[in-house]
Amino acid sequence: MPFPGEATALATVLCWTCSVQFFEAAARRAGSVPVNIIRLFVALVLFSILLLCRDGHPFPSHFPGHAWFFLSLSGIVGFFIGDIFLFKALVELGPRVAMLIQSLAAPAATIIGWLCLDEVYLLHQWAGMAIALAGVAVVIFERVKKTGRPAGPSSRKITPSGVGIGLVGMLGQAGGMVLSKVGMQTGTGYLDAFSSTQIRAIAAFACFVLFFTVTGRWQDVRTALADTKAVVFTAMGAGFGPFAGVSLSLLTLHYLTTGVASTFFALVPITIIPFSIFLHKERVSVRAVAGAVVAVFGVSLLAV
Repeated sequence: MPFPGEATALATVLCWTCSVQFFEAAARRAGSVPVNIIRLFVALVLFSILLLCRDGHPFPSHFPGHAWFFLSLSGIVGFFIGDIFLFKALVELGPRVAMLIQSLAAPAATIIGWLCLDEVYLLHQWAGMAIALAGVAVVIFERVKKTGRPAGPSSRKITPSGVGIGLVGMLGQAGGMVLSKVGMQTGTGYLDAFSSTQIRAIAAFACFVLFFTVTGRWQDVRTALADTKAVVFTAMGAGFGPFAGVSLSLLTLHYLTTGVASTFFALVPITIIPFSIFLHKERVSVRAVAGAVVAVFGVSLLAV
């Protein structure tokens, strides 16, 4: 296949664009935290079936200890902490704004790599981060003019708390990305992306089990499971998101650098705009579209 990395990255963008629609719908019906543990369970079942059929065993027990450590830590930071706040942001802000904030995971991962992994970046790449921040700020602080017309059924007010929730989720995604790359690296290349994602999901699922047990919130999960539509939406989102989308994102790192891969992943806020217009009936202003384009342009400078 020509350009396998680029093709895989675009497939990742498509999967994530679809998954956030299903997860947002499920979280609005059943709550963001119960949806998280249900979708991880579904993803683990899918991973186990895939690895059993492909490799003859349901878990990557042959992975070295350092891979299990860093990938598990990545799952806790990204899948557990990051996704709790991401799903909350989807409900508070809507998919368009929430995923636009998530596009900052690329420059955030760059900063983490610079501080923790001794990665070196050029001046124009730091400029790209500033441009990306400016583009996101345009959308976040956009003032919706009062036109006297009723707002669309899915209109949401952008609040400081909602933005803060989205930023915490974004930092979790960025940290998880860096830890995943560290965990997948070996002396001869990269470990299998689907097996690596399964380890991340196992660690996050264990954290959710502990969380629900300590807080006594298993009733929330039972209530969510009683909502057939929420379960269907969650299962569909799990297929597109942690199973296919996240695995493809790690597979992309086999072919592309983190900066280039992150540039492709930052296209999600752009690809999600048509869904916001036609599915969620949001009124997306020219200013909001321009802000999204500026943010993605800023992220693209990281790959130059």
